[in-house]
Amino acid sequence: MGGGQRRTGRLSWAIAIGAALAVAVLCTAPAAAETWRGLAVAPEHRCSPYDRAAQYPYSRAAEARVVERMGGRVYGPYTGTTFGSTRQTDIEHVVATSEAHDSGLCAADAATKRRFASDLANLTLASPKVNRHEKRGRDASEWLPRMNRCWFAGRVVEVKRKYGLSVDRREASALEEVLSGCASTEMVVGEGPAPTSGPTPGATAPGAVDSLRRWDTNGNGRITCKEAREHGIAPVRQGHPAYRFMRDGDGDGVVCE
Repeated sequence: MGGGQRRTGRLSWAIAIGAALAVAVLCTAPAAAETWRGLAVAPEHRCSPYDRAAQYPYSRAAEARVVERMGGRVYGPYTGTTFGSTRQTDIEHVVATSEAHDSGLCAADAATKRRFASDLANLTLASPKVNRHEKRGRDASEWLPRMNRCWFAGRVVEVKRKYGLSVDRREASALEEVLSGCASTEMVVGEGPAPTSGPTPGATAPGAVDSLRRWDTNGNGRITCKEAREHGIAPVRQGHPAYRFMRDGDGDGVVCE
């Protein structure tokens, strides 16, 4: 074989080896991380044990700070309920501490966990029924509030971005379904409109405004138990047209028992 042929053969081998190495690099390179609205999309993972009381303590003074932020109103945005006092409410974490722990905070230091637990951006008020029995540690794919869904979804994204937390695919899908229909993520204070997605029993019942006129004897925009009893509609359950204009102090879905 002549010198030219040998050089050509060596060049061909070099090209072939280079191509093989390039393919190997491409095949072993990690895939680009999936993201949604600036958040990493990943399954929940408990990388260290979770202890609510020890790792995520918060002061009861946080409750007063939430009320102060609401202009002194003891208000539960999930149900649109104004409570008589904070004795009727729990401090509620918009992104639950257990869900945050499994979304990345399990690897954070103790100071970051404590800061998360007391962060006003992630705190609101809710009735014990909602906080302890309905929402608990669930994420948006498992639970959404009856009211203020746009505010809730927006706040979840804000808090998760702030602490570098992840979302799983189901949660991202549920949040996107809400946010894609929102003109605003501001909180509605008072008996606001129905959520932008998903049915809410009674919230959009036909004739709700006419019902208010019918049962609101003193015309103050609310229906009291006295008025409900006078009109023979007590007890009033969630789903009744009058319910949205009444205060359900314990959040159990029945007023004027």
